[in-house]
Amino acid sequence: MKSLAWLVFSLWGTCAADEPWLRLEPMSPFGQPPKHIVLMAGDEEYRSEEGLAMLGRLLAERHGFRCTVLFSINPEDGTIDPNNQTNVPGLHHLATADLVILQFRFRELPDSDMKHFVDYLHSGRPLIALRTSTHAFQYERNPASPYAHFDWRSRSWPGGFGQQVLGETWIAHHGEHGRESTRGLIDGRAAWHPVLRGVRNVWGPSDVYAVRNLKATDQVLMHGLVLRGMQADALPHYDKPLMPMVWIRDHVWPHGAVTRSLTSTIGAAVDLQSEGLRRLLVNACYWLTGRDVPDQADVTPPEPFQPTMFGFDRFVRGRKPSDFRPR
Repeated sequence: MKSLAWLVFSLWGTCAADEPWLRLEPMSPFGQPPKHIVLMAGDEEYRSEEGLAMLGRLLAERHGFRCTVLFSINPEDGTIDPNNQTNVPGLHHLATADLVILQFRFRELPDSDMKHFVDYLHSGRPLIALRTSTHAFQYERNPASPYAHFDWRSRSWPGGFGQQVLGETWIAHHGEHGRESTRGLIDGRAAWHPVLRGVRNVWGPSDVYAVRNLKATDQVLMHGLVLRGMQADALPHYDKPLMPMVWIRDHVWPHGAVTRSLTSTIGAAVDLQSEGLRRLLVNACYWLTGRDVPDQADVTPPEPFQPTMFGFDRFVRGRKPSDFRPR
C-alpha cells in the first residue's frame, strides 16, 4: 500500500508534468513548513541534469526539503539540452528559495533571468556550488550586460562570480582529465565540522581542479588527492600536491549582506555515486538552512542511480524534466 508521502509526490508530479522544471514536494512536518531548495543544472560535460535531479529527489523524499530543479532547456521542443547556454526557465523560483545548489558552466542568461539569481545572492541567502560553478558564467553574446562582470575571466571584478563569491575561478585540471580520479581527504582542522558528520571514503572519477586564490578566511573542509587511475583503489599521484576540494566562504557584499557558500570541485553525476559525497552535500543542506545535521544522514538514492559518464555531447537526448519525476 502506497504511503501518503508517495501519494503527495505522485499528485504533485502529475500537476507539474508540463512544466520546464521539476518540482518535488514532500509532506510538510506539522507546524514547520519545509525549507525550499532550488537546484540549478546547466553544464555541458558533467551530467548535472542527472546528478541534481537525483539529489533533489533524495533531499525531498528522505529529508523533507521542498525542491525545485531547473535545467537548460531547448525552447523549441522543451527537452533538456545542456548545450543551450542561455535558457534556464524558472529562475523566479529563487524568490522563495532558502538555499541554492548551483552546477553551471559558461552560462549567459538573459538579464531578466540573471537578475533573479543576483537578487538571491544580494539577499544573503546561502549557496552550494558544484564542480564547474567556479566558471559558471561567460559573457560573449552581450558584453554590455550589467552582469558581464560575473564572467569567469572578468578583469573589473577579478575572476568574476567564481573567484569573488566562491573563492576560485577556472584555473586548470590538476589531475589528468579522464585518466586520473580524485580521493577526498578531510582536513584535520575541520574534522568535527557538522558538514563532515558521518562522511567517509569520498571518491569520484572526476579529476582534481587547480585552486590558488583562496583566502586565509576561507575554511577548507576537504582536500583532493590525485589518483593514478580511474578506480577508487588506484595509487596516489605523489608528484601532484593536494588541492583544496571542498571549502566554505563568507562573501560580504558592499551593502553588508553576506553570502555563505560551500564549494565542491568534485560533483559530476558519476561522483555522486560516492555515498560519502552524497552525505557531505545532504549535511551541507541541513547546516546551511539552519537544521540540525543528522548523525548519519540517509543518503540512499530513491531509485537505483546509474548516471551517464561525463563527456561532451554524451547527454541523453529527448528527455524532459518530467522524466525525472518519481514513478
